[in-house]
Amino acid sequence: MSAIRNNVFKLNNSVIRTSIRNKVTLPELKYKFTDLEPFISADLNTLHYTKHHQTYVNGINDALEQHAAAKAAGDLKKCVDLQQNIKFHGGGYQNHCLYWESLAPQSQGGGKLPNENSAFYKAVINQYGSFEKLIKIANTQLAGVQGSGWVFICKNTNNGAVEVVQRYNHETASGHLKPLLALDAWEHAYYLQYKNVKVEFFSAIWNVINWEFAAKKFDA
Repeated sequence: MSAIRNNVFKLNNSVIRTSIRNKVTLPELKYKFTDLEPFISADLNTLHYTKHHQTYVNGINDALEQHAAAKAAGDLKKCVDLQQNIKFHGGGYQNHCLYWESLAPQSQGGGKLPNENSAFYKAVINQYGSFEKLIKIANTQLAGVQGSGWVFICKNTNNGAVEVVQRYNHETASGHLKPLLALDAWEHAYYLQYKNVKVEFFSAIWNVINWEFAAKKFDA
C-alpha cells in the first residue's frame, strides 16, 4: 500500500508540475505604447497591459494550478467550483491577446482598410456596402454593452459571413464564430483617457485598427 501511495503522490505532483510549466504570460507586442497615440494614450495602454491584462494572466495560471491539484487529489467538487474562475480569467486573457493584435500604429498600417482584392474586404462590401456601415454597427454594439464586455468582428465559418457579436464580461466568440478583431468595452480600456465618454474611445479606436490582420485571419 505504501508503494501505491508513493506512486500516486508522484503522479499527482507530475500533473501539478505540468500545469505550472504551461503557465501563460503576457504576449509580446509588435509596437510601443506610444505608437498608438493620440488615439490611445501610452499611459492608458501601459495600465491596460501591465495591470489589467496581467491580472488575467495571474488569475488563469492560479486557477489552472488549483484545478490540477484538485484533479490530482480527486476533489471533484473543487474542480467544478474552479470552472467559473477558469472561464473568467481564461476569457480575459484570451480576449486581451486578440485585442492587442487587433491594433496597429498608423505607421504600420493601423486604420488602413485591407486590400480590395482580399476575401475579407469583398465579404464586408458584399454584406454591408461599406466599412463605414460595419463600423457603425460595431459602435452601436459597443455603446450598448451595459457594464463590461466585448464586441467581436467574426467570420461565420458555416457560411463565410462577417458578423458583429456582443459578449458580456469575458465571454468569448467561439464555435462557428471565428473572432477576427476584438474591441474592449470594459471601463478600464478607456476611462483613464476618455473618462465617462466611452463613445469617443469607440470612435477613435478605428484609427488604429489592424484591418490587414483581420483579413489574414479571415483567410486562415
